[in-house]
Amino acid sequence: MSKLKKKHTEGGGIRLLKHWKKGLFSVIFSRLGIILILLFIQISLIFLVWMYFDEVMESLSLNGRAVYYIISITFLVIALLILFNSPMDSAAKLSWMLLIAVFPLFGTIFYIWTQVEMGHRSIKHKLNILEKKGVKSLKQNTEVYKKLLNISPESGALSKYLFEIGNAPVYTNTETKYFPIGEDSFPYMCEAIEKAEKFIFIEYFIIEEGYMWGTILELLAKKVKQGVDVRVMYDGTCEFTTLPYYYPKRLESLGIKCQMWEPIKPVLTSAYNYRDHRKILVTDGKTAFSGGVNLADEYINHIERFGVWKDTSIMIKGSAVDSFTLMFLQMWNVKRHDDEDFTAFINLYDRNIKADGFIIPYCDSPLSDQKIAERVYMDILYTAKKYVYIMTPYLVLDDELTTSLCYAAQRGVDVRLILPGIPDKKAIWALSKNHYKRLLMDGVKVYEYTPGFIHAKTFLSDDNKAVVGSINLDYRSLYHHFECAAYMHGIQCIEDIKDDFSKTFAECKEVTFETIKKEKALMKMTGAILKLIAPLL
Repeated sequence: MSKLKKKHTEGGGIRLLKHWKKGLFSVIFSRLGIILILLFIQISLIFLVWMYFDEVMESLSLNGRAVYYIISITFLVIALLILFNSPMDSAAKLSWMLLIAVFPLFGTIFYIWTQVEMGHRSIKHKLNILEKKGVKSLKQNTEVYKKLLNISPESGALSKYLFEIGNAPVYTNTETKYFPIGEDSFPYMCEAIEKAEKFIFIEYFIIEEGYMWGTILELLAKKVKQGVDVRVMYDGTCEFTTLPYYYPKRLESLGIKCQMWEPIKPVLTSAYNYRDHRKILVTDGKTAFSGGVNLADEYINHIERFGVWKDTSIMIKGSAVDSFTLMFLQMWNVKRHDDEDFTAFINLYDRNIKADGFIIPYCDSPLSDQKIAERVYMDILYTAKKYVYIMTPYLVLDDELTTSLCYAAQRGVDVRLILPGIPDKKAIWALSKNHYKRLLMDGVKVYEYTPGFIHAKTFLSDDNKAVVGSINLDYRSLYHHFECAAYMHGIQCIEDIKDDFSKTFAECKEVTFETIKKEKALMKMTGAILKLIAPLL
């Protein structure tokens, strides 16, 4: 491993593709610029119709104000009936009620538009088909489940829920390696890619040209020439900041199969709200990586953006790799019309691997009625006996998570949260800080990572349970993103996770009532205002 690490820290990769130019003019005079202009025109027309509704009615010899109020009240009543009878979080209901109260007609139309699944109904239908197909591909080993249930009834019960609701089996005999920072995982990722002989699946929220992606891209181009099936998938919002729209074609010119998840189009659709936030690398069905690390230079501290960028991830080898393989294949095939045989890519793991503990890779979808990601976090908090340690970059909590955190602390569990000392988004940082006082009042301890930015999404409890994945403690991750993670019980790397928390606490400053008092008034005001619309952000 040392030779590989040296190789990839000295070189940087051959630039197989010419960098695209970034900047304001490159955006304006591009496909993205045209699309943004068209979207702006559509939104402007909606506002103009709303603003000049009264004048339009008068031109038709109608009492515009009276007609407006009748329509507004009708829409308001409809929206309230739907809101109060929906399973939506109470904080989200209040945010929508505020919007509708201020803008009755526009707010109601906007709410209904977000609820009727316009733009993503076909995606939901295709995902349901692929999930049923996945059920046939992955089976739960009942002996493994019973063993976990016998060792830990709480984890066993959660395992039952994850399999029945999310088709996420529990596995044993899986090796795990925990990486406390992004640059530690990078050489292992490169090594796994170099060793691949059959397929390489890559699904990441962000890919950005630079040292990290350039190095990986060089390896992928090499593997394609060797006959390896290489597939790359990334979120369509990359078009705003990191990659041009035509980038998939550039990769295809190298023989790499590539697609964007929901690229931006000149049509208003609620599908834009649901982003692919997962981070998955699978090679040959034998090795998988997941966590918070994207494929961009700041994630491995090759460049500095917000001080030290602390991120965590895991590498797994063994039977549990099948679940990550299936996650990728399901997302990859949502927009494709061919019926791919999933069984050709699973059950390829090394059967000689023997390891203690249990692991459950799982995923969450915004198109599902089940909020799997949030319930896993809540289960850890409700079943904890001694402590729960959490790293998260954002803290935008709904009522249920707030209650879970506070109740755990109130019953004597040592609940600690680590958040960034240097933020990447100051507005969300202000919103996160808005939660501090309530949490401290109920006994939750809050820390800020002084060297820089925490991007890790890691839970640890009682020396035997942990979660590492892509799931933040905010509305976007828990309600609006496609996410993934791994729940671990008694697995060998939990000791490393605990050691990482101990070292990270030593680099943090603890938040107290005194430090909250010293916060700038603008920060407090920003957090208070944003909390009114937090579920809509």
